[in-house]
Amino acid sequence: MRFYIVIAVLSVLAGGLSAQTTIEEVLRSVEANNKDLRANTQLVRSQKIEAGLDNNLPDPSVTYSHLYGNKEGMGFTGEFIASQSFDFPSLYYQRRKLAKAKSAGFDRQSQSFRQQILLQAKEICLDLVLLNQQKRLLDIRLENAERLSALYATRLERGDANILETNKIDLELLNVRTEARMNETARQAKAHELATLNGGVAIEFTDTSYADVDEPLSFDALRGEALDADLSLRLLRDDQETARRQLKVNKAKGLPSFQLGYRMNPSSGGQRYNGFLVGISIPLFSNRNYVKQAKAQSHYTEMLLESTSFTVENELRRLYDQAVALKHSMDEYEKVLRSQNNLALLNKAIQSGQISMIEYFVDVTTYYQSVQNYLQLQNQYQKAMAQLYKYRL
Repeated sequence: MRFYIVIAVLSVLAGGLSAQTTIEEVLRSVEANNKDLRANTQLVRSQKIEAGLDNNLPDPSVTYSHLYGNKEGMGFTGEFIASQSFDFPSLYYQRRKLAKAKSAGFDRQSQSFRQQILLQAKEICLDLVLLNQQKRLLDIRLENAERLSALYATRLERGDANILETNKIDLELLNVRTEARMNETARQAKAHELATLNGGVAIEFTDTSYADVDEPLSFDALRGEALDADLSLRLLRDDQETARRQLKVNKAKGLPSFQLGYRMNPSSGGQRYNGFLVGISIPLFSNRNYVKQAKAQSHYTEMLLESTSFTVENELRRLYDQAVALKHSMDEYEKVLRSQNNLALLNKAIQSGQISMIEYFVDVTTYYQSVQNYLQLQNQYQKAMAQLYKYRL
């Protein structure tokens, strides 16, 4: 039994056997089933259509007027006009380029939203791995506490133990059962969160091991790749391009617009006049300050990109330093825990009466707390690496 307990604890540290559902499989399922992602796809589609609406021609105009004379014999006269107005051709070209720039930005927003959903799902999976590991550890603690409780109940009947020692074990058993229930409640809550992200479809995720992650060789190596692929920066670059295109559109709005049409004037007596209608509109007032506004917006996007680049790089540095520190602490814990056999020795000592119950619980509590700390470090490290490599999702 002691050998089984040691092997079980070591299996918790190692992560256990392979799981039925991996994190990558969960992410693919969430990507396919998430309702917010589906809704966002339709939103992007509507935004792209809306971006091109400004480039349509105005509706053609057709008017007819019929006029009567105020005296007998004057007859009538009429006027029929069919016309079409349009902007300067270069304005349509610039608007088309602007619509393409906006569409690229909408696609980038969609990618960023997808990344956020998948990162959220991945962090939930990482928390579930921790909770599954804690469940296995608590199962070991519960089995150990139940075995000691039965042992000391027998000793109490024989007079080899006192009621204080038995009560201490019973309290430990109660505490472990309570922790197990709370852990299971947390597991169920995380499972519900994951099901919500998966479009309401439950996922049985019992994994107790983390996937291997690529550790960056250096911050500089990570920095170049991460900053180039960071969606928030790429989105701002798209906004910068959109602002430039908007500036060109506003400048093109200063060019004149035209009107072409056909005009006919019928009158009594069979007389009729036909001709062409040509008009031009010069935007002396309607386009005032539009160029200034577009220039200000363009400067704003440039400054925002520069500011956000510093923020993203600083956050990247913080996560990298955090991951390095967590990995160092995690390796130290793993080395010490694997080199010791405290639990088996403590169980042997308490059963043979070499140590008191108080000494046993002090030492075993320290051991279990150390294992718990190691599991927490693993989880924090995996989350830090998930944040560092979120651009790969």
